[in-house]
Amino acid sequence: MEDEISSFFESSPPQKNMEEILENLNEFIKLNSSSQGGRRIVCVTSGGTTVPLEQRCVRYIDNFSSGNRGAASTENFVKAGYAVIFLYRRGTCQPYCRSLPDDPFLECFEFPDKTNIQGSLLKLPFSTIYEYLQMLRLIAEALKDVGPCSMFYLAAAVSDFYVPWKSMTEHKIESGSGPLDIRLAQVPKMLSVLRSNWAPKAFCISFKLETDSKILMEKATKALRKYKVHAVVANELSTRKEEVVVVSSSGNVVVRRECDKPESFVEDNLIRLIVDRHSTYIKESHN
Repeated sequence: MEDEISSFFESSPPQKNMEEILENLNEFIKLNSSSQGGRRIVCVTSGGTTVPLEQRCVRYIDNFSSGNRGAASTENFVKAGYAVIFLYRRGTCQPYCRSLPDDPFLECFEFPDKTNIQGSLLKLPFSTIYEYLQMLRLIAEALKDVGPCSMFYLAAAVSDFYVPWKSMTEHKIESGSGPLDIRLAQVPKMLSVLRSNWAPKAFCISFKLETDSKILMEKATKALRKYKVHAVVANELSTRKEEVVVVSSSGNVVVRRECDKPESFVEDNLIRLIVDRHSTYIKESHN
């Protein structure tokens, strides 16, 4: 598996502006981890990754995700006192203005609950599976020294299959030569190496989305054991806005939206639970 992961990164197109991104990332982490008492830092991933079909991309395969869960969760994490690295798909929902994707006027809005986001939110965009995984590795390695006070909340819809960069045509695929056959390779699973190598002391939450409720819990439990994450948020496509199940070694907890409150979201209660679990993890890590 490690060979597959190394091969993936070695053959990926280089991330643009990597030095600038790393500088901003390190400054953000330093600012928040060295603040009075040391603020907790969470990386929230949001939106779906694309799989380019050409190197000079015109066509691509996309993953369904509006980014609403990641944006709503980010708002709740900031409210709970976290600094948030928001790794998001370009064009998807943004914190505090979810109806205005990639909104350039974020600073013009008044935020509810007297939330002060200055210095608490770093937004890093991606589009392709290559960009997402390179950025995730960069963030994880930068957070390694933050230890148990760091968290990964991996809500992005990540492609399971991709076209290896070297096997792509450079220019637009011609449509005049008949049907198109595409062979997709499996994207190497990065969760294991994130947990074991990139940021082994971080608190880690992954997500499992299925359209078939009959297999959801089985697959979420399997992911919990396989990747050794601290919890898996299981959600079924048709009910994902109303309830989720947090699967962990201590048992399963159903988290629901408060139906009697029209302005409530399932993420409100979900993040309260995750924050409590993170607090327990930090205390246990320091004992």
